[in-house]
Amino acid sequence: MATESPATDSGGGIAQVTFRVRCETLGHGEAIFLSQADNPSGSRIPLFTTAKSYPWYTTRTPLSLPLPTTQNNNKTYRYRYAIHRAGIFHRWEQPSDGGGIEEFRAQQTIQSGDSTAVHIVPLRLLHGGEIYTVNDVLGVTAGPPDIDHIKVRNNFSSVGSLARKNASAGSLYGLNSRNNSAVGMTDQGSKKKVGFAPQPPPTSHRSSEAGAIKQAVHLTSSDGLIVVSAFLPVHLTRSNDGEWSADWDYEALLSMQTHLRVTRVGTVKWRGWHGNVGGGKSDESGVPVDERHKVEAVLRPFNCVPVWVPTTLFGEMYNGFCKGVLWPILHNVASVYSSPQTGNTERPDADKDIEPYDSQYAEYSMDDVAQGPIHGDGGREGELWAAFTAVNRHFTDVIIQCFNEGDLIWIHGFHLMILPSFLTRRISMAKIGIFLHTPFPSSEIFRTLWCREDLLRGMLNADQVGFHLFEYARHFLTCCRRLLGLNYGMFPDSSGGHNLAIDTNGRHVSVTSIHAGVEPPVLHQVLSHKSTVDRVASIRNQFRGKVIFAAIDRMESLKGIPLKLIALERFLQRCPEWAGKIVVVQVGISAFERGDDYTKTRNEIISMVTNINNRWPGTVQFQECAESEMRLQQRMALLRAADVVMVTTIRDGLNLIPLEFTIAHLDALTEQGRNDGRKRGLCILSEFSSCTRVMRGALHVNPWKISEIATAFYQALTMSEDERMRRISIASEFVTRVTTQRWALAVMLDLKGVQKNEDAGKYAGAGLGLGFRLLGMDSKFNSLDANSVARAYRSAKSRLILLDYGGTILANDNLDQLQRFQFVKKSRPPSVPTEGLISTLKELCSDHRNIVFVVSGKERHSLTKTLCHIPNLGLAAEHGMFVSWPTPKVGGKRRWETLVADQDRSWRSIATMIMEVYTSRTHGSYIEETEMKVLWQYRDADPEFGYLQSRELEDHLSNVLRGFSVDILHGGVEEGGYVEVRPKGVNKGVVSMHIIKNMEKIFNKGKLEFALVIGDDHCDEPMLSVMRQVGRRASEARIAKKGGQPLAPLPATIAQVDVSSCDEYISSNLKCFTSTVGKKPTAAANYVNDVEDVHELLESLVKVTTRETVHSGFYSVVDLKTMDDTPTSPVPEAVKYNAQTSWQRSLSMCQLHTPDISTEPTDAKVSNNLDEFFGLMEEDGEDEDNFF
Repeated sequence: MATESPATDSGGGIAQVTFRVRCETLGHGEAIFLSQADNPSGSRIPLFTTAKSYPWYTTRTPLSLPLPTTQNNNKTYRYRYAIHRAGIFHRWEQPSDGGGIEEFRAQQTIQSGDSTAVHIVPLRLLHGGEIYTVNDVLGVTAGPPDIDHIKVRNNFSSVGSLARKNASAGSLYGLNSRNNSAVGMTDQGSKKKVGFAPQPPPTSHRSSEAGAIKQAVHLTSSDGLIVVSAFLPVHLTRSNDGEWSADWDYEALLSMQTHLRVTRVGTVKWRGWHGNVGGGKSDESGVPVDERHKVEAVLRPFNCVPVWVPTTLFGEMYNGFCKGVLWPILHNVASVYSSPQTGNTERPDADKDIEPYDSQYAEYSMDDVAQGPIHGDGGREGELWAAFTAVNRHFTDVIIQCFNEGDLIWIHGFHLMILPSFLTRRISMAKIGIFLHTPFPSSEIFRTLWCREDLLRGMLNADQVGFHLFEYARHFLTCCRRLLGLNYGMFPDSSGGHNLAIDTNGRHVSVTSIHAGVEPPVLHQVLSHKSTVDRVASIRNQFRGKVIFAAIDRMESLKGIPLKLIALERFLQRCPEWAGKIVVVQVGISAFERGDDYTKTRNEIISMVTNINNRWPGTVQFQECAESEMRLQQRMALLRAADVVMVTTIRDGLNLIPLEFTIAHLDALTEQGRNDGRKRGLCILSEFSSCTRVMRGALHVNPWKISEIATAFYQALTMSEDERMRRISIASEFVTRVTTQRWALAVMLDLKGVQKNEDAGKYAGAGLGLGFRLLGMDSKFNSLDANSVARAYRSAKSRLILLDYGGTILANDNLDQLQRFQFVKKSRPPSVPTEGLISTLKELCSDHRNIVFVVSGKERHSLTKTLCHIPNLGLAAEHGMFVSWPTPKVGGKRRWETLVADQDRSWRSIATMIMEVYTSRTHGSYIEETEMKVLWQYRDADPEFGYLQSRELEDHLSNVLRGFSVDILHGGVEEGGYVEVRPKGVNKGVVSMHIIKNMEKIFNKGKLEFALVIGDDHCDEPMLSVMRQVGRRASEARIAKKGGQPLAPLPATIAQVDVSSCDEYISSNLKCFTSTVGKKPTAAANYVNDVEDVHELLESLVKVTTRETVHSGFYSVVDLKTMDDTPTSPVPEAVKYNAQTSWQRSLSMCQLHTPDISTEPTDAKVSNNLDEFFGLMEEDGEDEDNFF
């Protein structure tokens, strides 16, 4: 099967290889077979598919390929695919089978007279004892093989050992083996690399006993991908008779083909797509409605789904909001002195008087790009924002229709920044990635947007955010830190590594920075085309004997064209000998969507070109054209003819022109290229362009420094041959290594590798409108059911209620930073409980079965002042450091005890002294002191500087206070931003266990049967965690007693403390309810929405208590149904009679059957009024959804 018979040389071992091929052109009754190229008449191996894996066909079992020795490693495995029809050979595969880009690439391998190109796998890429999968596209034989490398499964050292393995099945190379395992189902293995042959293996493989191998992420043919962009990567054409056709836009970044199931979603560019907004008007208005079905049918073979948006609405979004508002901001431009972008509207007459001054000032304010309505313009910004959100909703509806479970969604461009918010609301389990191809501004620029939080939250609702450079990613991270108070860092992933991510609402949003590349095979094909060759020769003849500097830029001030022309003028002034020997070919792409900025830039360029050519005739060749007139073929012709390419942008995102230029001049490294007499292949590149980080061989310039650009002109003309070759070689390294497919593969692997639980209950939504955010939750995190709480409360004899103070039963004083500061400095009075809350707490405490505690972080005097007049209410101050047990006495001083021994407090003065030093050098920070703790608050300081200072302070305190029994706690910005020093072993979790252990001793209560615990912030998490573990242990005891299946363990983030010491104080019938206020990540099992819900819950418990105490002589239907023969409390005789002998349940509605009674009933108490009677007639809570 190889070029030399493998049977003669098997010293290299055996490799197991599965072949699979993508076949989308097979007709009904046709089958695909793999055939050895060197033996076409030999046996052929069938390939199979399933409904799930179609259009991929796979060999049923791996083929066993003997490998050559290292001394003879030039052998290859050559094969091709045969199509059989009705079981009979029909034809060999053809390049047309690939379709689209595959056919375009495959043509380069078909030499003259060679119509039977074959697939080739170099056997040196395979290694003995390992498993591989070769991925092909039917009809495509170009390029290196696409090999998936799977981990070692069986190590066959020779053909003999392999033969012994297959002897029972009599298989040849595994063809007839009965091993029916599906391709890719490697339960014990993991893929090492996707899409590329593996690197040479290490000297020895890790043994299976050495430990579990990390589970690597890989992409398979069954993976679905939805690629979303503002425009589909296709060109539409309409004939005169109304017939539509489509073709791939090969230069579009997203037109690449892959073995995945790809569905592309976006709008189509057709005449009038911009809705006549801006300078580029059209008589038409997009695709006619009655012809949309034709366009959909044309796009269906391309797996493209159009989004139909009204053209006026899309124009408002694209030209108005995206280009007028977001575009300048994303490019770090936010000048309040810019004239507003008016589009088709003339400037007010009042402004015409100052136009001369504007023109004079313009050359000093090149960065002032027309902003549009960013700072407000009579409500216009609201209209543009509404258009932006409406278009994103249109995209959402189409994506939902195309989505299949398990598909990856990859969003491209700043036009769809809020799309993840709409998608996660409806398909929360989808893995969503968004990739921006523009820069991302610093936080100081981005914060000038009125919709900044909505845009950031929209991106954070994705699972992965991608940028071309880490510089842009760093700005995004800083914006999330400064504007939303979120933390970021390196978080562990499922495979044992670490990823850069943002921690938001219990989720980790991965941040990726990978620069895109180009497709060399496509560019080489374009360069070798006859029309391109002729165009190159024409340009060279036109400027014969001159060094050609080429530049292709959009006509807007961000591209820095005037800076380039100023530098050219300065260069010729200083080096007049080069006049007439160089020419700058400047192509300007019309940018009508930029409005006044385009007009202003165009006029300025024309004026400067005229002045230069008047002084040095023929030096600048300026040509303005539409974007459709400078497509890939025209662009590559100009770049091939040019000797030097120039990019002097002052701020730019993805710019592939330097990469395309490098591909066009790769032959300069060959002997023939060196001898052609041209000094070509150099790039002059602005340091503000994204590709400057990857094009290390270019001449990097600061476009704002005119002298640097002028010097670059001179360097490019006088550079030595050795340095020029070295620079071209360095630049070519990236463009040949990182292709568009490799870039997309890396991003997709990161997206698929995102840790997202398959259980939809793991995630919950919160917030309204664009404030919606996805929260990572426990899978059963639901709203607290008041009916369940009431039923458990009613049947329990021993109850414990633990309530936080601020934020739980009382409005939080910490929500506003100014209020917090005023409260700490005692310039603002704290909030106090309402009369209704006081009454509710009194009622709960009056029940002898209840133990009610308010556990707060406040000081003793604060709690005493507001709650000391409630009898039988327990208090815990300063997170449980001080405990006051319930007492019937009210008024006066309460008796307090400390949770830990009162030790040396000299640490307080030391900690305060150190904190004062950090306060003096950290603006916005202050010190907060209580009886037992000292806090350094930095919530009002600069987030990043405050965090750095807090880490330094934490380390400083840890060293100085090492000898003291204290804990040093650090809360991040989302927790308020503080460093706290307090006695060791004090938190709300410890005091909760302390109360449980002392219930029986102090209150003479039996074992705990009911617990309700409610908190609201991170300080309450220890209490919620402890009580949830206590409740879980009781549930496990009940299940074990009944012999049921054990419960799944709690997450490690919850089960952090050993609570087994509480087992003897709790009943196995304990019903424990833990809840947090607000939907957020927490250790609690449930949540309530707000403080009012907490009040309603407590009031409902009071109703249960009131019904059992006040109306002791009356019993409702609920009471009668639940009574047994041995009531726990004395029951009046009349009630016994009614409950046990007289009333019976009836199968008919609203009827009571009375049996014969042999004895006279005693007098029964009668209700005083109808309200009292009907108030007692309640249905059983088990049969009603609402207990009350």
